Amino acid sequence: MASNVKPVLGYAIFYVKDVAKSVDFYAKAFGYNVRRLDESHRWGELESGQTTIAFTPKHQHETDELTGEVQVPKSDVHRPPMELCFIYSDVDAAFTRAMENGAMAVSEPEDKKDWGQRVGYVRDIDGMLVRMGSYVKSPKED
Repeated sequence: MASNVKPVLGYAIFYVKDVAKSVDFYAKAFGYNVRRLDESHRWGELESGQTTIAFTPKHQHETDELTGEVQVPKSDVHRPPMELCFIYSDVDAAFTRAMENGAMAVSEPEDKKDWGQRVGYVRDIDGMLVRMGSYVKSPKED
């Protein structure tokens, strides 16, 4: 019998060079509170509502053989097949905060008329692309 229970997205996990530095960077640049950072510095978490943002080292003897090694895009013109988007009521202020705390600008915030969202892009300290956007407006809101 199939269950009607819906899954919950529990974690978005970043595989990074230095867990402690990434936790600190995301807390300062994007405004999240640190939930925990293990003494080993092999796992860190930020509070972001229902889904936890987590950080762990790129290479792990526990999982590399089981699930494969993490592959990083070879240059800034390549990106992974998924994107993380943080939603803000004031995208411009959030973009400025990220830049002041070490993020690298990819594109400044602009209105995307095609889908009704204000969007800017930055790269984090590991070079990962992060979208900073507003909530998408429904066509009725225009």
